[in-house]
Amino acid sequence: MLASQIKNITPTSGVKLQVIKETKTICPECLKVLDATIFEEDNKVYIEKECTEHGKYREIYWSDYEQYQRAETLRAEGTGLDNPRTETKLGCPYDCGICPEHKSHTGLAIIDITNRCNLTCPVCFANAAAAGYVYEPTKEQIFEMFKNLRRNEPVPPPALQFSGGEPTIRKDLFELVKKAKELGFHHVEVNTNGLLLAQSVDFCRGLLESGVSTVYLQFDGLTSDVYKFTRGVDLLDVKMKAIENCREAGLSIVLVVTLIKGVNDHQIGDIIRFAIKNFDIIRCVNVQPVSICGRIPQDEREKMRITIPDFMHCVEEQTDGKIKVSDFYPVPTVVPISRAVAALKDKNYVEFTTHPHCGMATYAFVEGDDLIPINRYGNVDKFLESMKKVYEDASKGNKKKAKLRLYGTLRHIKFGLLRKYLMPILKSGSYESLGDLHRKMLLISAMHFMDPYNFDLERLQRCCIHYAVPDGRIIPFCAMNSIHRQKVEEKMGIPLEEWKKKNKKGIGDVL
Repeated sequence: MLASQIKNITPTSGVKLQVIKETKTICPECLKVLDATIFEEDNKVYIEKECTEHGKYREIYWSDYEQYQRAETLRAEGTGLDNPRTETKLGCPYDCGICPEHKSHTGLAIIDITNRCNLTCPVCFANAAAAGYVYEPTKEQIFEMFKNLRRNEPVPPPALQFSGGEPTIRKDLFELVKKAKELGFHHVEVNTNGLLLAQSVDFCRGLLESGVSTVYLQFDGLTSDVYKFTRGVDLLDVKMKAIENCREAGLSIVLVVTLIKGVNDHQIGDIIRFAIKNFDIIRCVNVQPVSICGRIPQDEREKMRITIPDFMHCVEEQTDGKIKVSDFYPVPTVVPISRAVAALKDKNYVEFTTHPHCGMATYAFVEGDDLIPINRYGNVDKFLESMKKVYEDASKGNKKKAKLRLYGTLRHIKFGLLRKYLMPILKSGSYESLGDLHRKMLLISAMHFMDPYNFDLERLQRCCIHYAVPDGRIIPFCAMNSIHRQKVEEKMGIPLEEWKKKNKKGIGDVL
């Protein structure tokens, strides 16, 4: 693309550079918006930027250019919210709230109900001990955040996550869950380290009875050394006990892996096999490559940095090819399905128009000790093309033709379990029918949240995971954690020592 652009990039390998696109980013030091170039070198994708005050930064963006290109072909553009909460004044990413520039609506809403925690994990960006203040919205503020989220147009978010800190240390958690379900959140999950779950089966039952759909359990590996590195303490037995207690209570689990190069990337295959053995309650292995916060030299970042293609290659190698790199698809792959069903039923559904390089996933049927990816049951590409045509017909008012075409899409799906459970989803579009299929499969996914070093505003504007905060704003995940969190929580928080004196409790105690 352009000699002037290439000239400003410093080659590192002697290999010819290929500029992919220009974008906007932020300086990791001052958070000022900068121009950035995304380019390919030696089959890897990098982002490079320069701040006049703090210098040049070059960061790995995706470690496999071929997979970067494949994901790009499945991009889907969204339309954002019809009722943004803030105006465009300072420009992205400073107007988050959500502003009119945002191009995706909320698929998963998150509310941090406390930043207190009963652990002090080295990899955590959101705990009171590290921040120096306690941020804990009142029950009434949280209820208002629920209502604010449910006012989203054209479609309110169907899913909500309680996060923190450690949300289970709030004594009113069950009441908060019940209220969320009452206000229309079909899926409610709790993000937890599992300490309280490991202590009490009754607590697990309480979560289930209050309406929790699944537990989002931190699960970084299957050996003690991993937890000592990521959490500062050996938690392996705690994780196993939490899983057993959830099993006894009948509460399903998502295993959430913070992935760090050289620490636990060699255990991906073992974690997947562990999930298969515990498939009666484990629904998903969700990997989150570590986001790097703070001022860290480039050589140190490179030691830790791992990207989504690295994860995909680990899966293929460590499952002996049962799950291949080519079995993974970007999040917006499902958009043609939701659009077709919505047009047929004259109803709005969430469209996961996330940026194609934010996350990759595959579903796999569990058969004994074996895994069979969903795309082995049919031709995914042809099925999606057919669904696009269903949408086109239905959106033009030709519902009869669209319905006939819908049934015709099944020719791209083999007879068996997938066809059996897919048709009710296409016909009804219900949360229940989707759950029936989900319970037959294991979801293996990776979502790489950005940090100030690899920040790309084009990715940010397509984010579908949004935080609600007490002042009425709704903030995209990566903007919240890289830019807005400190200001939001400092404004609404209490200095740590003041909170301790006032409450006469430790920061990890249950309220």
